Amino acid sequence: MKVGILAGGLGTRLAEETEIRPKPMVEIGAKPILWHIMMHYYAYGHREFAVALGYKGEYIKRWFSDYVAFDGSLTVNAASGSVKRHSNSLPDWSVDLVETGLNTLTGGRIKRLIDWMGDETFMLTWGDGVSDVNLDRLIAFHKSHGKLATMTAVRPPARYGHIEFDGHRVVDFTEKPQASEGWINGAFFVLEPGIKDYIDGDDVMFEHAPMQRLATDGQLMAYRHESFWQCMDTIREKHLLQKLWDSGQAPWKTWESIDESSGYRPPRLHRFRPDSDAA
Repeated sequence: MKVGILAGGLGTRLAEETEIRPKPMVEIGAKPILWHIMMHYYAYGHREFAVALGYKGEYIKRWFSDYVAFDGSLTVNAASGSVKRHSNSLPDWSVDLVETGLNTLTGGRIKRLIDWMGDETFMLTWGDGVSDVNLDRLIAFHKSHGKLATMTAVRPPARYGHIEFDGHRVVDFTEKPQASEGWINGAFFVLEPGIKDYIDGDDVMFEHAPMQRLATDGQLMAYRHESFWQCMDTIREKHLLQKLWDSGQAPWKTWESIDESSGYRPPRLHRFRPDSDAA
């Protein structure tokens, strides 16, 4: 199943980083968050991607070109100009880098990507959030109900620590726990090509009228994911993801033990979004 990733937004809430590069190219562990997202899909056997470009799209094109050209050791023949690569570490990806317009909103970018999906069921996410969502279960859930759209619903991580009292005495303090109530759009979708009819044009946010209309028509279902999910909207959230990565306990690193013969490993589960400006 092909995977679409929206990577064309301005990323204004992370301006410290996005003045020089698009938000999906902000690095966690020396790799863009876009790479982390794609590796999670790859862990479940998904190898075909279409990335919707907009703001600083040339940066993303250059990164993929350099990633392929310069990974690992090289032998250069100065006389002939030939270059031989000595690396088998690159994932087996096919990536369409699709220009979808500088000012196009999420709905318009999705509508433009649909033509690259081969008129089949496809997956979609934003280019700024990571999760350990079980993609096999997500797809199975989508196939079970026969509707046009499945969204992944998640519980948002709380912004502040949670305190429990006994009178004036603190009996428990949890540093930034996951919210125990409420669900938000976690943006890991499974979609049918028919959603195109719900998107009027480039100036449409998918999270607004199209999803509302899908819900009204009974065509939008939610897969509830209660394990790890984290977006990267702010510098604080970037630092949080970097800290998890540095600790060696990044829950979204589902590709850690990929079986190279099949490109797939069963997922591990961990416990640990509003509209995105990276899309």
